[in-house]
Amino acid sequence: MTIRVLIVDDQMMVREGFSVLLNAMPDIEVVGEAVNGREAVAKVAELSPDVVLMDIRMPELNGIEATREIAASHAESKVLVLTTFDLDEYVYQALRAGASGFLLKDASARQLADGVRVVAAGEALLAPTVTRRLITEFSKLSQTPRPPALAQVGDLTERETEVLVLIAQGLSNAEIASHLVVAESTIKTHVSRVLVKLGLRDRTQAAVFAYEARLVTPG
Repeated sequence: MTIRVLIVDDQMMVREGFSVLLNAMPDIEVVGEAVNGREAVAKVAELSPDVVLMDIRMPELNGIEATREIAASHAESKVLVLTTFDLDEYVYQALRAGASGFLLKDASARQLADGVRVVAAGEALLAPTVTRRLITEFSKLSQTPRPPALAQVGDLTERETEVLVLIAQGLSNAEIASHLVVAESTIKTHVSRVLVKLGLRDRTQAAVFAYEARLVTPG
């Protein structure tokens, strides 16, 4: 199946460059472009793309607010944030708003295409080292666990909590299965239950939740 992509950036050269790179892939099609967050929200409603490549700093409505609106109203459209710096505070805010991951704007054509495929498949696009560094840095903004997070943790079984912690540490399903010495299909079931019980969109949101609930200690 072809992955349908919407590119959102206020710089025409960035939009055109990404469009050329992605349209060259046999399994990816750029179905539209938007120049700001407000237009992005409207285009998502109109086109229902599988993946939205979202710049953060834009006029009228920034990428964080646009991501929040899209996550709330169009959960089937996954947001992949574009940024210049991988330790950008705004990236963390975008992840909390519902983004499924982020890419640096200087990513290669292969990295860009692979990132789109990963997010379209419902996975998080955060390398383990980046996950730890990014969330550790910005979870310090909140020095105490969020009360709703603490309450929801009580709904998880001991094994589900263990799986959640490993997700936050950046492990894939296969790596978690190996670590716990169980079948990968079992881990997929646990991950699904964790997301449902906590009301989260994906693994990225689960990682953020785990850090904010202090299930994983920053540092």
